[in-house]
Amino acid sequence: MWKILLAVALAVLAAPATAQTITSSYTPLELKSCRHVQGRGEEDYGAWFCKGHAGIAVYLRGGDQRMTVSFGARAQREPAASATLAAFNSEGKTIEWRHVRGAETRPFATILRWNTTTIDQNDKPFRGQVLVVTRLPPGAVCHVGYVDGRANPDANALAQKIADENARNFRCGTDKPITLGQTGLGFSIPGGN
Repeated sequence: MWKILLAVALAVLAAPATAQTITSSYTPLELKSCRHVQGRGEEDYGAWFCKGHAGIAVYLRGGDQRMTVSFGARAQREPAASATLAAFNSEGKTIEWRHVRGAETRPFATILRWNTTTIDQNDKPFRGQVLVVTRLPPGAVCHVGYVDGRANPDANALAQKIADENARNFRCGTDKPITLGQTGLGFSIPGGN
């Protein structure tokens, strides 16, 4: 009898975990309001230290017309701190923080729209956008996936799907980042398009 009661109790306790509602919080990313440490060379733009949702550290580094963005107490030492897109790029203006409703202070992923510049078939600059999904601690901080922000009218929903279904169990350095949806000329990922 006690085994049946234990099984029922465990099922009741597990039910809310499977029915978790995932939601978002948003914070602006304005480099002018972050602490900036000057770079040491012409193509070293330096680093920015910003505060994100619930005081989570946001770290950006720029150089060679590209940015890296990382998060958390160890942001500078995380894999995301050295991950950028192959195309020339810059950071977006809003960070979306994905979390379970009621656990807003413990987001598990971010979504940031990066601006990209690629070259079209006529050797002209083409401006694109890539939504980058990044996994947050506990565990390593790294890119989980990518969505072309211009080729997909539902780009935000696709990025949320990557975050919600993959970020918490994603193994940085082992699992391969996911690309969802259509990809167009402005799309870029690390190491190539």
